[in-house]
Amino acid sequence: MANIKDLDQLRIGIDECDTQLVALLARRNSITQKIGEIKQQTGAPLHAPEREASLLAARRQEAIKQGVNPELVEDILRRMMREAYQNQQAKLACSAPQLSPIVIVGGQGAMGQLFAQQFIRSGYEVRILDKDQQTNAQEILKGAKLVMISVPINALETIVRALPALDNDCLLVDITSVKQAPLSVLKEVHSGPVVGLHPMFGPDISHWVKQTVVVCEGREHQVAQGLLSQLQVWGCQLVELDAKKHDEAMQIIQVMRHLTTFVYGQFLAKQGHTLEELRSCSSPIYQLELMMVGRLFAQSPELYSDIMLAQFDNVAPLLAQYQETFASTLKKLKAGDKVGLIDSFAEAKEYFSDSTAHFLTQSRSLLNKANDAKVLD
Repeated sequence: MANIKDLDQLRIGIDECDTQLVALLARRNSITQKIGEIKQQTGAPLHAPEREASLLAARRQEAIKQGVNPELVEDILRRMMREAYQNQQAKLACSAPQLSPIVIVGGQGAMGQLFAQQFIRSGYEVRILDKDQQTNAQEILKGAKLVMISVPINALETIVRALPALDNDCLLVDITSVKQAPLSVLKEVHSGPVVGLHPMFGPDISHWVKQTVVVCEGREHQVAQGLLSQLQVWGCQLVELDAKKHDEAMQIIQVMRHLTTFVYGQFLAKQGHTLEELRSCSSPIYQLELMMVGRLFAQSPELYSDIMLAQFDNVAPLLAQYQETFASTLKKLKAGDKVGLIDSFAEAKEYFSDSTAHFLTQSRSLLNKANDAKVLD
């Protein structure tokens, strides 16, 4: 019959396994660092999607053969891959040396610093032009081959129009979340090549691999290919879109989402429950929702106000539709119209139908992680 000594002995076995796992992780980290050095020397992209997919498939099959949950193995491998990508950021390949020197206007801001650091890691000469350097703007911009505008949306036009004239072969880039108006200003002010980028991430990323960057053509797009190639070396996923299409998509993806989160956060702040009380009895899915709401309010109020205000005129019709949908749903609830609610559910479900299985699988993984984090708290 089993006793406490048997339990202690088994726990010793677990400790031994864990020690071996840590040693294997250290060995794997050492190997991935060497791979990163080779990628830097050869200019190979940090992210190799086919290699990643085949590795995961092979390990899943091995897990099944040995009676181990393949989802567990994939979770562990993906976490190790993320660590590997982060470890490979120290020194990166330079795929477009002709773009040096680079000037980042607004380079003391969070996103400006993020790009500056990444360019420096890739061997580019980077100069910063911010408020503190205004008196030396002419000298800083002299000979620049790439000028990146990393400033708040509402300040972009004023700042760009105040810049000294750039060389005709200089690539002028902006990284705001709106593209039509900024590109129009850039093309008006600068006669040379222009491109619009929208990094779909914030300055707190741990690495650039798999991060999405939307690319909107401006002028002389062939000149921008070196910059786009550099982004791909860093592991970014590039999505090329017409500026108008981009702004229309952002009205839903960013503005409407931020507005909804902003309003819900204000609503929570006015309730009679503390955040701790809500978190203590929340399901994993609500825990995730609270995290995303809290994430918005942990960041710059100026940034999110600018994002919401920048396209408000265009978003106004969407807001009206949103209000109508909310009012219609509320009306059905008040009337106890279960059939109407089910019909509305079916209409929305049709929109998601092709992706429901994929979303269910992905969300289940996220919910498990949220629950793990809650237990650890």
